[in-house]
Amino acid sequence: MANAIYPKAKEKFLDAVIDLPSDTIKIALIDTGAYTYNNADEFWSSASGAIVGTEVTLASKTITGGVFDAADVTFTSVSGVSVEALIIFKDTGSAATSPLIMYIDVAASGLPVTPNGNNIDVQFNASGIFAL
Repeated sequence: MANAIYPKAKEKFLDAVIDLPSDTIKIALIDTGAYTYNNADEFWSSASGAIVGTEVTLASKTITGGVFDAADVTFTSVSGVSVEALIIFKDTGSAATSPLIMYIDVAASGLPVTPNGNNIDVQFNASGIFAL
């Protein structure tokens, strides 16, 4: 699976439901054995059962020239099953209403990895996380 912005997220960007700089945007490690990308998925509740470890809030978010970026993240003391993907979502406080934003297939980024209790660092591309 290639990286993909969820189609419903694109609608939410256009309807001003997702405000990347102002909203709480989180990223999660995902076990693709428990979740498969589906372009019809809309909310975090569709994928939250596949999370490995704990989601992390993105910091230092920027938008420049249509490109969204944020500071690199560290998932601390991660244990569990293999991680093959990342999902970015807007956290509303409820998985049933938290819009999915982007699915990142991390096979080209040094993952999959089987967590062993250590930290997992995610370094975003210098050109940004995604562009619209």
